[in-house]
Amino acid sequence: MSMKTAALAVSTAFIAWAACTAEAQGIFDTLKNAANNAANAAANKAAGTATNTNGNASSAPANGTQNTNTAQAAAANGTTAAAAAPASLNAYQNYDFTPGNSIIFADDFSTTEDGEFPDQWELIAGQAVVNQVAARPALLLTDGNYARVAPRVKAKAYLPTQYTIEFDFYPSPDGGYGYVVGLQKGTSNPADIGFSNASVEYTGPDVRLSASAPDALASDSAWRGKWHHIAIAVKNTQLKVYIDQYRVLSVPDMKTTAESFQIKGIGSHQTPQTFTNFRVAAGGNQNMIGQKFTDAKIVTYGINFDIDKSTLRPESMGTFNQIKRIMSDNAELTFEIGGHTDNTGTAPHNLTLSQQRADAVKAQLVTMGIDAARLTTKGYGDTKPIASNATPEGKANNRRVEFVRTST
Repeated sequence: MSMKTAALAVSTAFIAWAACTAEAQGIFDTLKNAANNAANAAANKAAGTATNTNGNASSAPANGTQNTNTAQAAAANGTTAAAAAPASLNAYQNYDFTPGNSIIFADDFSTTEDGEFPDQWELIAGQAVVNQVAARPALLLTDGNYARVAPRVKAKAYLPTQYTIEFDFYPSPDGGYGYVVGLQKGTSNPADIGFSNASVEYTGPDVRLSASAPDALASDSAWRGKWHHIAIAVKNTQLKVYIDQYRVLSVPDMKTTAESFQIKGIGSHQTPQTFTNFRVAAGGNQNMIGQKFTDAKIVTYGINFDIDKSTLRPESMGTFNQIKRIMSDNAELTFEIGGHTDNTGTAPHNLTLSQQRADAVKAQLVTMGIDAARLTTKGYGDTKPIASNATPEGKANNRRVEFVRTST
């Protein structure tokens, strides 16, 4: 090879690398700009008003490690959010997201000690730690530009052609940048989904689409210091992204597919990136309109409850709307609603809890116009597992609501 040819090859490789780096950097620059614009607007609005959002940090207890101190400070900053009223089921009445029906990965960080890094995750860059934030165990990206973490799943290529990703995100009340869900294929990163309170942006091969967040989420007061539910649905190369009850972004053709994902962002001790309640599932029925129901039962993972309670979570409405549609389109259908738990806790407690949850599901469907006579309920506790309770994914698959057909 001549020196000229070699130089050309090196130059071409550098240009390709620079293009990929620029594309990845571009989405972070967008998030930085959005965050800075929002911060400037908030600062202008609050000019002359004294605040004390950092006051709780100094009183946070320490246990001798820098990461734990940082996490405790962040938790202290967010304590007021614990008292904030959650979104109601009624607010989600038009929600159409339904999760997949086979859970691939799940982690709510409840089994990780405060101040430690979770076993179920890989730390790729930066620093991260688990601690309590606004009354919930969470993973905090505390240092790195950019900090990156990824789920530990045995199969390297674990995302099928149709899948859903869900998690909860807590934007720091003290500011900070947005974050990115990086879609991976092998060791490459062909696409990113960037989030901020101002917008959601998809960046992939030859496509870059963004959408402004709803007005209800666009202000710092609505976005920061509160938990928000994120839901991502992918079917082949079609993408839908939801924040809380809103479908924010639709991408008809991503021009690529993914085998795995990472969470990445600019982490700091003062404004960590904070996440919890991850759930990745295969499937995700995006459209059942007009379909005749012929199955013996429906196994759902989209009807969620507060921990150890029968209080319905608002993001359950996507599944409720789907069940209502099925029952409205098939007037002859009757169901037994079966509540199922994992084996955490005692068997009698789980039996009682599962019955209460089944009853809560029936009550909600009745309020939505379904005749109560078409529904019966039964709590099974942990007596009918469909997966091993030895893994978090197995436990997540066992926590479910089943609609078993009772009509002939």
